[in-house]
Amino acid sequence: MIRTEALSKVYRMGDVQVQALRSVDLHIAAGEFVAVIGPSGSGKSTLMNIIGCLDVPTAGRYWLGGREVSRLSDNQLAEVRNRQIGFIFQSFNLLPRLTAFDNVVRPLIFRGMGPRERAERARSALERVGLADRMHHRPAQLSGGQQQRVAIARAIAGDPDIILADEPTGNLDTASGSEVMALLRELHGQGKTVVLITHNPEAAQQAERLIMIRDGQIVGEEGDAK
Repeated sequence: MIRTEALSKVYRMGDVQVQALRSVDLHIAAGEFVAVIGPSGSGKSTLMNIIGCLDVPTAGRYWLGGREVSRLSDNQLAEVRNRQIGFIFQSFNLLPRLTAFDNVVRPLIFRGMGPRERAERARSALERVGLADRMHHRPAQLSGGQQQRVAIARAIAGDPDIILADEPTGNLDTASGSEVMALLRELHGQGKTVVLITHNPEAAQQAERLIMIRDGQIVGEEGDAK
């Protein structure tokens, strides 16, 4: 599903070069639940951005579902993101003026779906995360845990191949964080590939496999790869 070969990323800040990733080789099979863990500045967010087709490597190659995506154009990468990857972010990234329902519907518009199919998918996704009675509320009317569940509904409504969760419990209390992790485990149980980016060891331990990253390099793994 996900494979990288000698993946490197260099950021230029004026005259200074920052090596964010250093020749990373990674393989994540379809249906795995993998956590990538590391301290701040370790390179895990850069790796997430490349896996999520939000950025491109400086060197190396990246295959997603057997297709090399590391050399695609911006428009092609946007198409891959829209159709194959569901994102869950720490800050929820909900549009404040839209209801939960409209936040979930919006990305589906770019899939070319008709209004009826978009509405059915949004309602179904919100029901799956337990928000059938909150779908017409705006983000400010929802708790942090509920907002993150809206974000999960948005991520799964398009039936992506991969769920990419970047610190999904970072802004939540313990109870809400546990609910979010339970939803991720449920999605994994339904066959989704789940990649969790986190600095939280307790959240990471709920994955099947743990990948440790430091100074832009993979420094260890726990668990068995498929």
